[in-house]
Amino acid sequence: METFILSHGSLDWNPPLAALWTAIAARSGRADPFSCTPAWQLSFHDAFAPRRRLFIHVDEENVLTFAELTLLSGHILLAPVEAHWISASPLLGPNADDLLVRMLPALADFYHGALPCLLLSGLEEGNDLFPRLSRRTADIFHVLPQPATLQRSASLMGGMDGYLSRRSGNFRAKMKKARRKAAENGVTFERVVPATVQEADAVYARMVAVEERSWKGREHCGMTEPPSLEFYRVMMRRLSLYRGGRVMFAAQEGKDIGFIFGGMAGRFYRGQQFSYDADYKTLSIGDLLQMEQLAWLCEENAVRYDMGMSDHPAMAYKTHWAELEQKLLAWLLIPKARL
Repeated sequence: METFILSHGSLDWNPPLAALWTAIAARSGRADPFSCTPAWQLSFHDAFAPRRRLFIHVDEENVLTFAELTLLSGHILLAPVEAHWISASPLLGPNADDLLVRMLPALADFYHGALPCLLLSGLEEGNDLFPRLSRRTADIFHVLPQPATLQRSASLMGGMDGYLSRRSGNFRAKMKKARRKAAENGVTFERVVPATVQEADAVYARMVAVEERSWKGREHCGMTEPPSLEFYRVMMRRLSLYRGGRVMFAAQEGKDIGFIFGGMAGRFYRGQQFSYDADYKTLSIGDLLQMEQLAWLCEENAVRYDMGMSDHPAMAYKTHWAELEQKLLAWLLIPKARL
């Protein structure tokens, strides 16, 4: 069992730890396992808040991952490392609750007898981890439920035929028509799995070039803008270390006109970004990239396509692609007294 307390840096000097963390996240059963991996968590840290102190506690089956924040009140809060969307759980593994309880005295010592507040997130309804933890710490913490978030996913069971059987007839007809029109206009698709940092950088440069010509790039609200630009760049690099990235390009006459990008956590795929050149809007490039990516994932025997948050009006399109919805719960734990 090891504890890492980092004032800066992101564990890139410890590839075995990153690999163990990724494997535990993939088999965690969380509603969004990819967002629990270091590819997501540490990339957020690097791009958005690199000055925070990180607390990483690991054994062979469990990982606890927190970042230190100072509240306006002056109190210390240990929150998930990715603290913006907080779609991931900082408690991973079958005994993560027990590991946290056993860590509390050490945390109190570290903070001179005063336990920090804890923010626990990313746990799906029906998961018994938090009820177990709550019972064991009832004398230590006040518990304040936080607003829930909704996540959309699509089952890939039964392969592409199974996926399409869960879509409407109108959806299937629309996709068939779009595919035929794209073929008539010479649109082709390329699959890419970066396997080195150099390949990751080259692929990312192609993606950014497309994004700059998309409506998001033209309105300066996409991944061409910092800190998102750095977030996805370092994520792509980390994914290349275990060939976890899945990038699909759409092209016409050798010119990239669209891309879709996501990452694997075991057999779970998490979509990240897709975009297309605004001059090719009539060719339904975005929809076709989704379909091509789904077909690729089914060939690889992936079991689920996670699309992330769905409780914002801009995310309504996800209901057409993903039939599963899960509510993710979060709680703020406030110490009752000094240990």
